[in-house]
Amino acid sequence: MSKKIEIVVPKNLEEAAHFLMEISQEQRIIDKIQSDLNAAVDKLKKEAMNNSKPHQKKISELVEGLFTFAETHRDELTEAGKSKTIELPTGTFGWRMTPPAVSLRNVKSILKSLKNLGLTRFIRIKIKEEVDKEAILKEPDIAKTVKGISISQHEEFVVKPAELKIEIAIQVDKFKKATKGGEENG
Repeated sequence: MSKKIEIVVPKNLEEAAHFLMEISQEQRIIDKIQSDLNAAVDKLKKEAMNNSKPHQKKISELVEGLFTFAETHRDELTEAGKSKTIELPTGTFGWRMTPPAVSLRNVKSILKSLKNLGLTRFIRIKIKEEVDKEAILKEPDIAKTVKGISISQHEEFVVKPAELKIEIAIQVDKFKKATKGGEENG
């Protein structure tokens, strides 16, 4: 059997005013508890971030070393491009291309150019006219001739340790720029 909770009821306006004062006091206590909790969580997050920095740095160094090795031995590792992923008992690494992405600069000008060039198939109308990026990706060679439209795609170097659910992907051309000037180990 559950215990029945007795509810105190004010007998007059004076007691009702006292109830309101107590509610206010209790809420201030709750707010202080919540504020202290938030401060403690922020402090713990900051400590955790500081504690993880050397490990992030180590991971970056290991990935950079693995990338340098892989790039140096790419032909033999991929059997001259037949495969892109190298599987080891401890995980995988390799290369992959990202899906093409359409970038637009000055959409009004692009829409005008598309109409002038008779490329209205690259325009869709929902509420207003907009550039149809999906249509552009179906005919990228034609779409790239329009000023303001660019299509980008880049290669990533991907590392996935076997025991983890995460993968680390780094854009190859940016990685190559960052590692230039350093000595290659092989």
